[in-house]
Amino acid sequence: MIRFVLAALIALLPLVAHAQTEQQALVDRATLTVQDMFTGENSSQPLSLLRQSVGALICPRVFKAGFILGGSGGRCVLVGRSPAGWSSPAFYTIGSGSVGLQAGVQDSQIVLMILTHRGLRAVLDSQFKIGADASIAVATVGAGIEGSTTAALHADIVAFARTRGLFAGISLQGSIISSSSEWDQIYYGQPLAALQIVLQGAGNNPGAAPLRGMLLKFSG
Repeated sequence: MIRFVLAALIALLPLVAHAQTEQQALVDRATLTVQDMFTGENSSQPLSLLRQSVGALICPRVFKAGFILGGSGGRCVLVGRSPAGWSSPAFYTIGSGSVGLQAGVQDSQIVLMILTHRGLRAVLDSQFKIGADASIAVATVGAGIEGSTTAALHADIVAFARTRGLFAGISLQGSIISSSSEWDQIYYGQPLAALQIVLQGAGNNPGAAPLRGMLLKFSG
């Protein structure tokens, strides 16, 4: 019986390793997204807001396609900031659907800078719909970002999008941000809620160190 259990566990190891590889790849892409977003032309306002933020949702690739019926989706990581530094990442998805006259394909990097604890608590809920809670102000900043300071100052969350190397306007209204607890469990090897990871510092994976270091580099 013991031999059978051991054989079953050994058979599962490649599956676990593959899942961890998927998650680590997302964390690595999030690290590159932070680097892309906060360097180069037009990065001064994103940098300023990052230094004020209490958290960030980083979506390395949000894919949008549509012809009459449209939709978008992608995977993200959520990190929180405390006096001790940036937390390890919790895993999330973002998605939306739409109906109307539209055609085209768009592939974007998106970072939601969370400026208030109220905004962070809203995102930490298992599911948060942008625009559904009137008490949470979300500002989307794209092209011409240097002129968008006023809208950003009064927001709980400010979203920046970079499409093909340039900051661009993007509509997130109605998008649903959902936690991915199964990915958290696989990455950290134990069942953890996003709140435990982001606010309480639970969960440790050395693979997240470059992301935390990159955020620290840009936030000071």
